[in-house]
Amino acid sequence: MKAFKNDETALHTHTDSTLTKFTLCALTLAVLLGVSGCSGDDGKDGAMGAQGVAGQDGADGANGVDGQDGTNGTDGSDGMDGNDGAPGFAAATFILANNGQENAGTVNVINQNAAKLSSFNTGANEGVVFDSLGNLVQAADSGNGAISTVCQILSRGDGGMYNSDVDRIISGTNSTLVNPKGITISNKHGLIFAADFNGMQVTVFGKEAAGDVAPLASTVTDAKPWDLTYDEINDRLYVALTNGDVAVYDNYVMGGFAATPARTITPSDETGAKISVNLHGISLESHTNKLVLSDVGSASDATDGALFVISNASQADGMVTVDRHIAGPMSMLGNPVDISLTGTDLRVAEKSNDAVLVFSNIFAGDSGDIAPDLVTATTKPESITPTVMHNGMQDSSDSVMINMPLLGVAVSSNPAVLGATTGQISRINAPLTAELASYNASQTIESVAFDKSGTSYATYDNATTSIGGLVVSNKVATHRDGDTFTTSQDRLITGANTGIISPKGIDVASDNGMVFVAEFNATTPGILIFSSCATGNVSPLMTLTANGGARPWDVDYDPATDKAFVALTNGTVAVFDEVKSKLMAGMTTITGEDRLITPASGGTAFAAPTNLHGIDYDPLSDSLIVSDVGSAADATDGKIYVLNNASKASGLTNVSVNIAGPASQLGNPVDIMYTGNHLYVAEKSNGLVMRFDNILNSPSGDIAATVSYSFTAPESVAILPAWLNH
Repeated sequence: MKAFKNDETALHTHTDSTLTKFTLCALTLAVLLGVSGCSGDDGKDGAMGAQGVAGQDGADGANGVDGQDGTNGTDGSDGMDGNDGAPGFAAATFILANNGQENAGTVNVINQNAAKLSSFNTGANEGVVFDSLGNLVQAADSGNGAISTVCQILSRGDGGMYNSDVDRIISGTNSTLVNPKGITISNKHGLIFAADFNGMQVTVFGKEAAGDVAPLASTVTDAKPWDLTYDEINDRLYVALTNGDVAVYDNYVMGGFAATPARTITPSDETGAKISVNLHGISLESHTNKLVLSDVGSASDATDGALFVISNASQADGMVTVDRHIAGPMSMLGNPVDISLTGTDLRVAEKSNDAVLVFSNIFAGDSGDIAPDLVTATTKPESITPTVMHNGMQDSSDSVMINMPLLGVAVSSNPAVLGATTGQISRINAPLTAELASYNASQTIESVAFDKSGTSYATYDNATTSIGGLVVSNKVATHRDGDTFTTSQDRLITGANTGIISPKGIDVASDNGMVFVAEFNATTPGILIFSSCATGNVSPLMTLTANGGARPWDVDYDPATDKAFVALTNGTVAVFDEVKSKLMAGMTTITGEDRLITPASGGTAFAAPTNLHGIDYDPLSDSLIVSDVGSAADATDGKIYVLNNASKASGLTNVSVNIAGPASQLGNPVDIMYTGNHLYVAEKSNGLVMRFDNILNSPSGDIAATVSYSFTAPESVAILPAWLNH
């Protein structure tokens, strides 16, 4: 399948099984729930009773008889037992989906002990999972089958709600979704897998899909599926079926979404008899190759649930003797509808008994009626998942890494006349010697940028309709070769509400869930900020407008300082401070920049024509790099400037580097991107992608590029860090 051609071996991404092992202590809330837990230390013994005072010798009687000694006092009674110790689980945060009569459609953010920290109304009621950017993906079957993506849920605040301008949903006839239950995600491939119960299938979408769209693939199952887990490293899908079996699909993605399982695992006892009835939750510990399964038995019975542990999961086949089988009244397992494995701690969403249960060290210990190590009351829990850490790297446009290894460079093509390369995003190797792959967005695209998952965001315009937009394409940085836009994987942000007419430059702030678009049209120029999860005809979250109606061509947002640097075609740079802070405070419009920077030499602004296009801020050196196309009709008058102390610069600002002249081949350098050492340039008028090495320390003058690569009408350039493949 082309969409996943030439995939590189990926480092193991986050699953339930790779979180840090927690240190456990004995704790119970069983007193509250009527279940015996493990005790804390006994209280100290009571103090010893005081010794009786010896009786005084009697006075000499007539016969001189001595008095009797007094008896010793009795020992004091033992003190009362101390309270149970506090939980010893390491600090962590989980999402718990609710599905009761009163709380369906909500999720709770809970801590390691299942204490509620906040709540959010997602509108969905089934399985939950986090993607690599901190967005919540959740299935729903309360109405029509659906899969929702809630953007940056942990920063949305207590009591928040699904917002169609911020979040997105897959639902409708074309989606084929009926009753999706469990859900999992492949961050490596950018795929969502849903166990569709009444649909009797596994349904697969690209993680950027939205709306009433067809799935990328569907796999019909032999019985109704409830949950599933995916092994990223070995491309293996495990599906928990409600007939008590686990279907195992080897080489699932790279094999084109296998139609039939390679093996079926049936949990059995030592005699080979089947002991599973109605499997629901499933978790994989890939390091030790072990599966943990939950079985609800009869959904109407609040006492017959079970847990199973199975070794050698990757090879297990047929009737498999379980390593551990936990069931019985002390276990509190009635309807364990979902499980989440973190290290060796298993958290169970126990729906019929209204609790979150924690079984520590799930892989060790005896089988039998084992009490959980922690019981926390909660109403009708349906699904549980840990909140994953965001990718710790910076967005490629914000890199503070010197000598950053690159997969390559992405370049968009935008010829003046529609041609074979119109809409094309090509990946070129870092030395600029060969094209590695290409993808076509099926639009007349302008600039392209990438988030930290490798998804591309490209601006496009349409001269016929005068309505532009963003085309958001799944995994273009690493996987898509020879592909074109498809709604099964990709989405559009477009329509009258967006305000996008003639967009140019773009920047993505992954950890903030924001996309910055430079809108160039003469009537309503400005920087439009959208949710990175949005789709369709949505309104921008905020608009930044420069003074005097100045028109922007490109924008670079620095999340560390919360500043937006905007390249204006009048030859100046507008700087907007506290952008996200103002957005979070409720502002939707910022009119007028906080500072205006005018590039200069010797205290004098550069002579017209000046026409800034590309812009990149380097937070490590506090340098601002900009490109100036001069006259768009002149293929010889382009320039590159470097300005120091950019975060505080204002007014006339002398450049430290000024590259221009025939040897530079700079005519219309429409876009740039800095790697931490070198500067890549999209030189449109001369049909080149160029690299200027060690740009911050370059001499000024007519300096030739270190390397160049011929390319048809390059409109934008974006670096692709090597860690995108991890």
